[in-house]
Amino acid sequence: MSYQPNLSGYVVEGICQSEGKFLYVTPGRNAAEENFRLAAPYSEPPCQTVAEGSSPHLAPLIGRYNTWVKGSFMTTAGVELVDLAAIRAAAARIAPIAMKTPLVRAPFPGVAGYGFPREIWLKAESLQPVGAFKQRGAANKILQLTPEEIRRGVITYSSGNHAQAVAYAAREVGAKAVIVMPSNAPAIKRAATLALGAEIVEVGVASSERLAKAEELVRKHGYVVIPPYDDEQIIAGQATCGLEIVEELPDVDLVLSPVSGGGLLSGVSAAVKQMRPQTKVYGVEPELAADTAESFRTGKIVTWPAELTSRTIADGLRTQNVGVRNFAHIRSFVDGVVTVSEAEIRAAMRAIVATTRLVPEPSGAVPVAALLFHAAELPGYRKAVAVVSGGNVDPALLAEVLTERPE
Repeated sequence: MSYQPNLSGYVVEGICQSEGKFLYVTPGRNAAEENFRLAAPYSEPPCQTVAEGSSPHLAPLIGRYNTWVKGSFMTTAGVELVDLAAIRAAAARIAPIAMKTPLVRAPFPGVAGYGFPREIWLKAESLQPVGAFKQRGAANKILQLTPEEIRRGVITYSSGNHAQAVAYAAREVGAKAVIVMPSNAPAIKRAATLALGAEIVEVGVASSERLAKAEELVRKHGYVVIPPYDDEQIIAGQATCGLEIVEELPDVDLVLSPVSGGGLLSGVSAAVKQMRPQTKVYGVEPELAADTAESFRTGKIVTWPAELTSRTIADGLRTQNVGVRNFAHIRSFVDGVVTVSEAEIRAAMRAIVATTRLVPEPSGAVPVAALLFHAAELPGYRKAVAVVSGGNVDPALLAEVLTERPE
């Protein structure tokens, strides 16, 4: 199925598909209400104005749909959703590289302890070889590259976990890996990425800067882009996490996943809802980087500036907006999005360590924070699973969190 967006917020001249083709739109009859109609579906580059007098307030965006400027936004329609066949195929494909992680019982005192009618289980993605769920999507994408694409090498843009996953999978197939990283990426993630043999290119903190630099290097060197989240093969790979949850705990009532660009949440929700439709699936993100919560509420992808999203301790959740394909999955399969405070994230990290001995990074603790502190915003459950998305936490930060006195 072809992707056919509805655009709002700008009069748009054209927008480029990742395959190199263009989808043009012009204002419809109700332009005052920001409704648009398709003017010329797929034309080859270069972009040209479609309708006489249309004002190109937004330049064509190459290789990605979800990069926007000055708080612009869009809604989605027509994205082909990942199905169970693709998810099961991904599970078989990535088995040699990605670990089938365990569900760990978390009897948090006063919430779901032994003797309570409720059970909380943690999906320990922190135990993946690179310490995060990103292993799944990167492996699924890279293991499908052709020999010629492997020869060209791969590139991605990431604050750390996806960087390590791409470096790991690229090493497995013998491909060069180039990673565009923000200057505020945790030192532990940077060091781990270098140790896996990747080349790092550093840019500023904005996710838009990472994308721009990656596109520049693709034009110069011909690298193959391995997107962090807005890609069907990446989503299918991350969906294997949800597949495992339902296979191991078939009567699960509630699943919670962190959300940033949306790769994990879109994949997990797609798998869970297609296997067990009655299970509720919620996304969780920091209050300080709540673009997805706002997007979910308004039905439009909203972009937050980097100076806002970079405030959160959860460095893996600082993406400025959710991906287009991811948002389509989220709108189709997710029941709600909850936000948590910085203090709640830190408290959840302490609770996870004390109760299960798992070591979470801040991003991996946000679903537990929702269960511990926002139960009133969640549906009732007997068995809940929180995805601990990663464990690549700076040792100094972990020590600080574990030894601080809660306010």
